[in-house]
Amino acid sequence: MHYTKEHEWVRVEGDTATIGISVYAQEQLGEIVFVELPDVGTQLERGSQAAVIESVKAASEIYAPVSGKVTETNGDLDAEPSKVNDDATGEGWLFKVSLSDTSELEDMLNEGDYMGYVEGLG
Repeated sequence: MHYTKEHEWVRVEGDTATIGISVYAQEQLGEIVFVELPDVGTQLERGSQAAVIESVKAASEIYAPVSGKVTETNGDLDAEPSKVNDDATGEGWLFKVSLSDTSELEDMLNEGDYMGYVEGLG
């Protein structure tokens, strides 16, 4: 898995990237009550707003950690946004994109580096 300093994660299988928020991010947000995901077919550019997550504390924009076309969204989150709280890096995934530039992954953090980064925040 790859991580951003904005607390998104990316899991790559072939040319498809599954994207979600880190455990640290969901802990900071608290109880998640609503998730707004991009439409399938949307072309995302790295760094552009892709989704919104609302918790009892605040609303938070999720930015695309990689560029690509949205191929699937996690429809389960419509009825159960709390899946992000329960399993942020598993069943709480947000959306999938067909990667348009795999070199963007090279700028991301690996799990160990991300954990070190998060420890330095608090």
